[in-house]
Amino acid sequence: MMRPWRLGIDLGGTKIEAAILDGNGRIRVRRRVPTPQGDYGATVRAVADLVRTVESELTGREGETGAERGALPVGVGIPGTISPATGLVKNANSVCMIGHPLDRDLAEALGRPVRLANDADCFTLSEATDGAAQGGRVVFGVILGTGVGGGIVIDGHLVNGPNAITGEWGHNPLPSPWGEEVPGPNCYCGRSGCIETFCSGPGITRSYGERTGLTLSVEEIVRRAETGEETAQETLRRHTDRLARSLATVINILDPHVVVLGGGVSHLPGLVAGIRACWRRYIFSDRVATELVLAQYGDSSGVRGAAWLWPANELGRIRDEGMRDEGGTTA
Repeated sequence: MMRPWRLGIDLGGTKIEAAILDGNGRIRVRRRVPTPQGDYGATVRAVADLVRTVESELTGREGETGAERGALPVGVGIPGTISPATGLVKNANSVCMIGHPLDRDLAEALGRPVRLANDADCFTLSEATDGAAQGGRVVFGVILGTGVGGGIVIDGHLVNGPNAITGEWGHNPLPSPWGEEVPGPNCYCGRSGCIETFCSGPGITRSYGERTGLTLSVEEIVRRAETGEETAQETLRRHTDRLARSLATVINILDPHVVVLGGGVSHLPGLVAGIRACWRRYIFSDRVATELVLAQYGDSSGVRGAAWLWPANELGRIRDEGMRDEGGTTA
């Protein structure tokens, strides 16, 4: 029996990426276009055009069959989520999407089902399915970048709660704060002292600047630390401890088999080893068996995870029904 092919979209603030995965999870076609800035209608059209482009590129390639070239259901990762209460986008840093029924609008534009999920959920699903966390029954995925996001996969399935905020650990207060960490920086969510304000890339820049008066990139802070600058080294040590405290709280609640790190800040030198050394004193256990790993697919995990939003049994059912269901659904 032929394993189904999938089409994923990573809809970001600056770029839209599309990819078609074959039955073995290999990317066969991949394209990127800029995201229209501040224009919701143009964004919907750009996604629809990109889907048609990658499908047309697949058509006629040697070795592909008609079943593989058919109009595939589309999975989309977005920097936000669909509110279960309203059916509209909420919590998106691409603010032009907020308040719109993006899944339904894309389904109408494409004439096929569309499934949406938060980009951190897509990242986690990708790494849990065939990436660095493959084989882990309970997986907590972490994106560390300009923000701090997360997702949870259990037995290969995304966990979704009634508020559509599963895995949003970044908007909890930093655990066990002390001294300068109280009350903490203001967060865009309206609170102060959120994990995101400390553990994101901007959080590292802010932490260094509080001691030096300089506003430097994370890359420059790392470079200074490598040349022996004590302030830069201490900044990175504080960052590691803050991450360890924050992840320990997640482990105390969820007790995942694997925590997988992604995003630009996850590549800090020695971060994984540093967290492992720190989090033991914060985790309520005599030993820590949770694995901590870096993402296997890096920037590709978002678009891959979006494609994986459609389980094989649902893809087969949709094709058997002749793609009659044109309604939008939310993962």
